[in-house]
Amino acid sequence: MEEADPGAANVPLFEQESVGGVTYRIPALLYIPPSRTLLAFAEKRSTAKDEDALHLVLRRGLRDGLSVQWGPAEPVTTARLPGHRTMNPCPVREWKSGELFLFFLCVRDRVSERRQMASGRSAARLCLVSSSDDGRHWGPPTDVTREALGPEAGRWATFAVGPGHGVQLQDGRLVVPAYAYGRRARCPCLPPAPACLPRPHAFVLYSIDLGATWRPGAPIRAAGTGECQVAEVAARGPAAGPVVLYCNARTGAGRRAEAFSADGGEHFGPPVLSRQLREPPRGCQGSVVGFHPGPADGEAAAAAATTATTARPPGGTWLVYSHPTGRKRRADLGVCLNRAPLEAGPWSRPWVLHRGPSGYSDLAVLEDGAGEEEGVFGCLFECGLRRECEQIAFRLFTGRQLLARVRPADD
Repeated sequence: MEEADPGAANVPLFEQESVGGVTYRIPALLYIPPSRTLLAFAEKRSTAKDEDALHLVLRRGLRDGLSVQWGPAEPVTTARLPGHRTMNPCPVREWKSGELFLFFLCVRDRVSERRQMASGRSAARLCLVSSSDDGRHWGPPTDVTREALGPEAGRWATFAVGPGHGVQLQDGRLVVPAYAYGRRARCPCLPPAPACLPRPHAFVLYSIDLGATWRPGAPIRAAGTGECQVAEVAARGPAAGPVVLYCNARTGAGRRAEAFSADGGEHFGPPVLSRQLREPPRGCQGSVVGFHPGPADGEAAAAAATTATTARPPGGTWLVYSHPTGRKRRADLGVCLNRAPLEAGPWSRPWVLHRGPSGYSDLAVLEDGAGEEEGVFGCLFECGLRRECEQIAFRLFTGRQLLARVRPADD
C-alpha cells in the first residue's frame, strides 16, 4: 500500500515497465464520497503508441482524511470488444442511485486515428460498462454508438470520448465530454497534407433519464476544439441566475478554448481562446473541476488579492484547471485557479505539481468548500524524468494549499 502525502509527494500508481515496454497512459479519476473511495483508471499499452493500447486498468484508493491508501492494479476485464483495443476511460456517477458508468472507446486493432481521418472511415465504437458497487464489479459492455451519437456518427471520420471524467448537474443531467472529426476535404496528396485533414469539434453526450439513454449535444461551432472537459458553474450572489456548463478544450493553437452552455450542453456559445491558458505545440489534454469555496477560502482569496479587480467576495463556483505549463513541450504539470469564471475572471498563474515531462491529467473534488471543509482535491497525471509516459502519479492537495501557492495573473 502506498500513501499519498498532501505535503509534497506525488505517489506513482502506474509505472512503465523496464522490460517489455508496457506503458500506462490516459488517466481518469473519480471520487465516490459515501464510501470515500477513489477510482484511478488508465490504459495499459504494450508500448507508448496509441495503436498499442490493450485494455483499461483500475486502482482503488480509500481516503482517510488527507491520505489515501491504494490497492493493487486490476484490469477492467469487461470493458472491451473482440478485435478492438480499449481507450479513453471516462467515468461518471449518478449520485441518487449510485450507478457508475464507465465510457470508453473501442477502436479496431492497428487502425490509427490518422488513418481514420485520412480515409474518412471510422474504426471506433462508443461503449460503456456500469457498476452498482463502487467499481468492484462491472457489467457486460454495451455498444451505445448508434444510440448516443445518432446519424452524425456516419458522417464523422472518427470520434472519441473524454478522456477524463464526466459530471452530473444539479438538475440530475449526466454529461460526458467528447469530440469528433468530420470527413476531410478532397485532397490529391498521398498521404493527405496536414491542411487537408479534418479538424475536431468538441461536444458532450448527455442523459436526462439518469443514464438510461444518451444523446449528443451540438458541436462547438468553431473548428479546432478537441479533447475537452466540462464543469457546472454558478455565479455569485442570491440573484445570480441559472447555472451554466463551462467547457475547456484543447485546440493545438497555443491557447485553450473556453465556451459556455445555458442548456446543459445541448448547445454551446462561440468559444473564446484564453489569454492565460497556454498550450505547447499541438496542444495537450487538460482537466477542469468546479467547487464552492468555504469562508476560509474566501478570506484567503481576499487577503491574497493585490488589486480591486482580483479582490472578489466569496461565493459562486470557482474553477481549478490542470495542464502542462511548458510553452515549447509538455512539461511542468501545474494547476490554476479562476475565482469568477462567469465574469471573465483571470486565471491565476500555475502552481506546479511536477517539474519535468508531463502530459494528460484528471482532477477530482474530494471535499467541497461550502461547509466546514476548506476544499480537498486529487490530481492524477502523466509524468516522468525523461518522458511524460514513464508513470501516472497521484497528488492530493487542499484549497488552502492551492490558495497559498497560486499567484495572480499578470494580465
